[in-house]
Amino acid sequence: MRSTNYKLIQIVVAVALALATAISFADIDKSNLDAVTADLQARIDANKLSGAVVMVAQDGEVKMTRALGYQNVEDQVPMSDATIFRIFSMTKPITGTALMMLYDEGKFQLDDPVEKHLPELAGMEVFVSQNDDGSWVTEQANHPMTVRELMSHTGGLLYTPPLSQGPIANAYAKAGIMNLPNYTLAESIPALGDIPLSYQPGTQWVYSISVDVQGYMVEKLSGQTFDRFLQERLFDPLGMVDTGFYVKAENASRLSRQYNPRQDGTLARTDNGSFLSPPKFLSGGGGLTSTAADYMKFAQMHLNGGTLNGKRILSAKAVQLMRSNQLPDAVPNIGQLYPGNVFGLDFAIVNDSQAYQGAPVGTHWWWGIAGSWFWIDPVENVVFIGMIQNSDILYSLQVHAGARAAIYK
Repeated sequence: MRSTNYKLIQIVVAVALALATAISFADIDKSNLDAVTADLQARIDANKLSGAVVMVAQDGEVKMTRALGYQNVEDQVPMSDATIFRIFSMTKPITGTALMMLYDEGKFQLDDPVEKHLPELAGMEVFVSQNDDGSWVTEQANHPMTVRELMSHTGGLLYTPPLSQGPIANAYAKAGIMNLPNYTLAESIPALGDIPLSYQPGTQWVYSISVDVQGYMVEKLSGQTFDRFLQERLFDPLGMVDTGFYVKAENASRLSRQYNPRQDGTLARTDNGSFLSPPKFLSGGGGLTSTAADYMKFAQMHLNGGTLNGKRILSAKAVQLMRSNQLPDAVPNIGQLYPGNVFGLDFAIVNDSQAYQGAPVGTHWWWGIAGSWFWIDPVENVVFIGMIQNSDILYSLQVHAGARAAIYK
């Protein structure tokens, strides 16, 4: 961490948080909002997307809510404000928030070794190669993975296939990690202790299962199951009535189907009926379903510095840490897929506005593999929530870029 600059960063962000509650920025021009709608509608008309729900708020006031296209193409069921979406990796900032609530309670420090709180992961070594018999050739880690590294994807972990490939990723899958129907966090995360880290902690940014480990850490530190902690400590206080690890039977008709655009101009349905029953593995990295309105409440709480409707969820210090660059000196950014961005605690953070369609420096955001995305802009005091269910990952990134360009043109 760049410790010499950190106290200055704390002061600057604290001032920004205070000013954000006192300053009313220029309103988003209606033409910008209309451009977002027009861009999404054109993609729906071209059968690239089935539909979308988008919400934009500024200064705590919702400026636009639009439901476009269909949540169920086959039966022509239109999208609505109440449509429920698989938000996949938009779960990650929620998990990080849960963990930072325990930080506020003094349960851990960011530079604690993870093994201090999860002794099952003590003594993890680093992968060098794998022998023909499947055994590992390893080297010692130069230091134990820290909680800060766990929360910034720099700790040495990978993802399960297909997001990561190779012997380490395959070993995760074999151990049942992220096997939603069959293993709980407590039954599978400890298996990581028998699998080497992929790289020396603090030397790379690699998107990983680290947020699932964070969910397990929430369980260990709180003494509650992860879903119960989220419900009682986050969802209920924020009024997130449609967010959870599965969609209840009475709400199943509101769950959007997911599609992939075919080359012939039609849409192929790709969802498999998942998220309609409780999973055993409560994935902090990608397990939640939600609505645009629910996620707006969560994001607005962050923009407000940890409060919503008079309820404090997270301290201003914890919010500041999550939206501040936490990458070590050896890691300048998070790669070509996300130009102009560094990483905080479970948020990407814009550090080059020009490289990222004009989104202001300090904007923090993330997205889900089915295309849903959001950003929190503390400069213009804007929250943007976009919900789609699309299996073409690269096309989803184009959708996101189009929305940013429309808002900040």
